[in-house]
Amino acid sequence: MIELPPYRLPGLRTALLHTFDRAKIFVKQAGTVILVISLIMWGLSHYPKSLPPAAAVAMQAQAVQLEKSGAQTKAEEMRNDADRLTAQYSLQNSFAGKIGHAIEPVIRPLGYDWQIGIGIFSSFAAREVIVSTLAIVYGVGEDTADNNRSSLYDTLRRAKRTDGSPVFTTATCLSLLVFYILAAQCLSTQVVVRRETNSWKWPLFQLAYMSVLAYVAALLVYQTFRYFGYA
Repeated sequence: MIELPPYRLPGLRTALLHTFDRAKIFVKQAGTVILVISLIMWGLSHYPKSLPPAAAVAMQAQAVQLEKSGAQTKAEEMRNDADRLTAQYSLQNSFAGKIGHAIEPVIRPLGYDWQIGIGIFSSFAAREVIVSTLAIVYGVGEDTADNNRSSLYDTLRRAKRTDGSPVFTTATCLSLLVFYILAAQCLSTQVVVRRETNSWKWPLFQLAYMSVLAYVAALLVYQTFRYFGYA
């Protein structure tokens, strides 16, 4: 028989002091690294700055004419469409967009294109970022991604590759799902692991082996479903 210690309710003051102490350590050690990483990811997604595309400029001019004629609603819709097109164009020509094009040959066997590549790259800061990133890449807009997810859903269903085939097939969606289940796409987690182990060895090892595992599993899923005609 093992004698168990008596269970008591924790003191509120003790719990609050312990929580405050651990939160302060996290903010000082991990929070600073997370902030730097987030700033880098933001900079890669917004620079270099590019001029708005001609189509967006024309839409803005048309919005001004509609506003003068009294069609306020149509002018606002036209202006929103121009802003989304500009954001899409800017992201494509940013450093993150160039990275997406660069890694496309590597992720193509998984059923992904460069646009999904941008989403995967940006989601290393936090995996949920892929939703807003895909919304921008496909010209839906972050506000639509948050407030009307059906619009993003319909847009992704209509997305086509250069050869006219759909991007988000059953095989691609299952491959992407498996990849996100296994990949270590949370840099804040890596920072916490580094703080707990006091070394970059284990977080880098964790990031490497989980990324390789996710890639291989997603590759097997996509190629298997593609073989059975689901691509």
